[in-house]
Amino acid sequence: MAQDRPLVTRFAPSPTGFLHIGGARTALFNWLYARHFGGTFRLRIEDTDRERSKPEAIDALLQGLSWLGLDWDGDVVFQFARAARHAEIAHQLLAQGKAYYCYATPDELEEMRNQQKAEGKPQRYDGRWRDRAPDDSRRNVRPAIRIKCPQTGDTLIEDRVQGDVRFRNDVLDDFIILRSDGTPTYMLSVVVDDFDMGVTHVIRGDDHLTNAARQRQIIDAMGWPVPVYAHLPMLHGPDGAKLSKRHGAQGIHEFEGMGYLPEAMRNYLLRLGWSHGDDELISTEQAIQWFDLDAVQKSPARLDYKKLDFVNGHYIREADDARLAELVIAHRQSKGEPTATDHQRQMLIAGMKGLKERAKTIIELADSAAYVFASRPLPLDEKARLVLTPQAQTANTAIAMSISNVEWKAGKLEEVVRAFAATHGLRLGDVAQPIRAALTGKTTSPPIFDVMEILGKEETLLRLNSSPKSNN
Repeated sequence: MAQDRPLVTRFAPSPTGFLHIGGARTALFNWLYARHFGGTFRLRIEDTDRERSKPEAIDALLQGLSWLGLDWDGDVVFQFARAARHAEIAHQLLAQGKAYYCYATPDELEEMRNQQKAEGKPQRYDGRWRDRAPDDSRRNVRPAIRIKCPQTGDTLIEDRVQGDVRFRNDVLDDFIILRSDGTPTYMLSVVVDDFDMGVTHVIRGDDHLTNAARQRQIIDAMGWPVPVYAHLPMLHGPDGAKLSKRHGAQGIHEFEGMGYLPEAMRNYLLRLGWSHGDDELISTEQAIQWFDLDAVQKSPARLDYKKLDFVNGHYIREADDARLAELVIAHRQSKGEPTATDHQRQMLIAGMKGLKERAKTIIELADSAAYVFASRPLPLDEKARLVLTPQAQTANTAIAMSISNVEWKAGKLEEVVRAFAATHGLRLGDVAQPIRAALTGKTTSPPIFDVMEILGKEETLLRLNSSPKSNN
């Protein structure tokens, strides 16, 4: 049985596009299950559809998995390169009388389906070549090879998520395993590859549940061990409908570009259809310790971008400041901004503690950190422009004079500014907001005295004394 062999899971995407969020969750569950039990996680690229399989799509899949931190064991297996092995198994089944040549032409099969449709019957192969003598053939017709499926009883799929699922054998027709041109079909290739790779657990989307019934026919015919199946419910959009383009970002590369951290995506994907009590914030290390298939839910999970923002904000606050600084700089460069100077990089790292408290994404973090990179005169947003009246600018100039000889520490700067406010009968906020507008161009920022310390004396005084940049 599968449980008696070393545990092996696999992720087997088709390289026809980017790594979809549903595929990313499937990869994560396979990875976690293997890591939890000390097993092996393999990666197979199912590239048998040569017209749709693109090298750039393969690169996108590998990059997506690497960004998520899902490392696979051993070399990547490319399914197309194993076509000869798949054909070998088809001919082995043929020799054992468990498969047969089918000489039906495309026109005959089309006629068969049309007749079945007219009679209100299920459209399935009628087995017309199933019981012919081995030497019965057609000249000038290249046959396909079909497997002999049982025609009575049920095929049982014992699924760790869906429970026991039965399929009537009288509706599972003798499907093709080797086409007339000698190429193997998907059903055959998957089974052979899983066996040769030692896969013990097949964890995949429930859109493959019907495939499991067909693949069991090949497994049983070969006498191979049956893997443990776990078919995951599909993901739905926030509105409960099946995911589509109208739901927005669905590729992992899009989430990276939207400013989400890989550890946050792992946490978020984990909670899409899997739970551990009421825990929402689950580190990868904890997930490996806790993950099992018994906690996978049977109902479809919904995407919730507000929850993703919450999770990502948590991991941003937990992240190393220097790492966040590099991510901010990389984001700015992707938008065509100039390369950061060493001084700006150091200012950014120094200010990161205050910056990351409010940010939910790297994009928000970069927006909040824009003051570090701003050149004089600073552009002002609408609210800052309203705050920075001529009277406020006059006050800023006076404050600049009062702090020019103070020890440049946030606490000392605050003492002087508080004293200035008290002397003029003002609240601290009345004085702090114009300072914030002059130093950052916004009315929201990290604590303003931290900002002053980070910018340094020279830059702070120059910004307080300079005229704002008109945005008109």
